[in-house]
Amino acid sequence: MSERRRICVITGTRAEYGLLSGLLQRMQADSAIELQILATAAHLNSDLGLTYREIEADGFRITKVPMPIDGGETLATAQAVGSGLAALAETLHALHPDIVVVLGDRIELLAAASACLVLGIPLAHIHGGELTEGVIDDAIRHAITKMAHLHFPATEVYRNRILQMGEAPDRVFAVGALGIDNINQVDLIPPETLGKDLDFRLQSPMLIVTYHPETLDAESPLTGCQALLSALDTMPEARIVFTKANADPGGQAINRLIANWTERNVGRAKVFASLGMRRYLSLLHTADAVVGNSSSGIIEAPAMGIPTVNIGERQAGRLRAASILDCPADSDAIAASIHVALSASFREKARQCEPPYGRGGAAERIHQILMTQPLAGLLRKSFVDLPQVRI
Repeated sequence: MSERRRICVITGTRAEYGLLSGLLQRMQADSAIELQILATAAHLNSDLGLTYREIEADGFRITKVPMPIDGGETLATAQAVGSGLAALAETLHALHPDIVVVLGDRIELLAAASACLVLGIPLAHIHGGELTEGVIDDAIRHAITKMAHLHFPATEVYRNRILQMGEAPDRVFAVGALGIDNINQVDLIPPETLGKDLDFRLQSPMLIVTYHPETLDAESPLTGCQALLSALDTMPEARIVFTKANADPGGQAINRLIANWTERNVGRAKVFASLGMRRYLSLLHTADAVVGNSSSGIIEAPAMGIPTVNIGERQAGRLRAASILDCPADSDAIAASIHVALSASFREKARQCEPPYGRGGAAERIHQILMTQPLAGLLRKSFVDLPQVRI
């Protein structure tokens, strides 16, 4: 290839950047790539840790694109999508990338995909084909799939879903999950050093807790969080590290509730806006269980042999490892599930389970395809019908 390929990666959250970081490092080291990184949405929010600084600390140059998503009300979130679309479109028009890469199903990525669609910029989508039936992200993910031109699902099951949506088979590549790459490559921080860094004594039983809003639930997002905190009240011996809820509507209220609870439980609980990928995986390696409704409990925790207590419907529809205990957002059910997760027999089961999202290598596969896939004609898409079934 005679010319460098301009690849733009758009990220809006701490978790998404953590997954992308290994791929970004590979692309930055490739002299045939001119890497452009746009940081937007929650990355620019002070209450959520100004996590764009983590990207810069890793040695990447970024362009900050304002999009005021903060976990407040639904109207404000919808309005932020509109302003973010305008800002992203202006920035992408100026940068003129050859292809844009996005991961997942966040609201800001809907704005990014929409901007690419209208500007005529090819789009590559990572982690399509999945289901999260308790949140609007589910519809957003499928909408991005139909606006994208290259697809990098994590499993063959998810690849088949994308094919059901009419996408061409030669543009859909089952590559595994980027989160597994991070586990294989990260230099874990020793528990003693990590405890000092966090100013928190790491001692069993230790739980990592992340609880996000269920945006399709008719009930207040606080109801499930209150049930979770009530369950944690019944186990005063547990040491708990919370990571804040994301910027979905209701996230601010959940974070306030957790902050108040940790203030009443000083010494055994602490909350962080962002731990960063290395600290999070190091803490996960030390933890006895993950509790809440984060995707890390579905993908990364099983790959590290750590039990997960998955609460409610946010992650409904995702492939499950045997190390995951699903329970309703009820305090008694949550407490009972945590006790099972902490039992010696279940912890051994978790250590022996086979994770469904691969064993690594996703970043290398995505990088190679992004550099070898012809761009000419990529914008034109045909709908590929499935074979007709005779009844």
